[in-house]
Amino acid sequence: MLAAEAGASRNTLSAYETDLRGSSAALEGELASAQRADLERLGAGWAHLARSTVARKSAALRRFFGFLADEGLRDDDPSAALPRPGGGRPLPKTLSHADIARMFEALDREVATRKPLAFRMAALIELLYGSGMRASELVSLPRAAVRQGSPFLILTGKGGRERLVPISDRALAAVEKWRNHVPGDARWLFPSGKKHLSRIRLYQLVKELAVKAGIPPDRVSPHVLRHAFATHLLEGGADLRTLQTLLGHADIATTQIYTHVDSARLVALVNARHPLVDAPGSEA
Repeated sequence: MLAAEAGASRNTLSAYETDLRGSSAALEGELASAQRADLERLGAGWAHLARSTVARKSAALRRFFGFLADEGLRDDDPSAALPRPGGGRPLPKTLSHADIARMFEALDREVATRKPLAFRMAALIELLYGSGMRASELVSLPRAAVRQGSPFLILTGKGGRERLVPISDRALAAVEKWRNHVPGDARWLFPSGKKHLSRIRLYQLVKELAVKAGIPPDRVSPHVLRHAFATHLLEGGADLRTLQTLLGHADIATTQIYTHVDSARLVALVNARHPLVDAPGSEA
């Protein structure tokens, strides 16, 4: 149902499967027939987990029991007994402009060695920070996806939704240098063995670059670079609707985690441009 009707991504399907199998094991294979008391005990066992993890597990189970009810496999839905961790959504981790500058300085030093893998690293980072792609979207790019002279590419993201992604001149140049080292018969832009580069390996490479830039590696990941892309665009004057399109968010509510940046920009704008700023008594 999640794949056919909801259009869930492969990563979402994998996460749901992990959560459902884990919950089923905890209930000795009786998940489908679990009662409220069973789910209360299950939820109590999650007390040591992060709030976001508990929320994800609860969401997976609520979806599961909703499915059973919709299909007539159960007459009730006991999922109300699952925990609903409160509190607002945490602000995304991001990087300052100075952090990004340090990372690109480290990247320039790598590229100066003219080693093929340095060109690969440059292409990966330019696309991550320059376009805001998800890690899974980046590593699975076909070899010909980025075309010289084309300022954008078409990506199929979560739920099979297509979107246009801008590609900067810097990114185009970096990709072209790397593509010269990619076998002509390769299916992927970032091949690795018979498949493409894995998300885990990309994660490791980004952290290695952070270390070379003198940035604590726990502060940097491919997703943090995606957040930096979004945050810095907002700081530069982009609006949330544009950002929603660029990031491929189906719902503007997802993009609204960045409103703290937009709000700060608006306050600064009012303080700098409002006609009463320089009026007599404005310092009172």
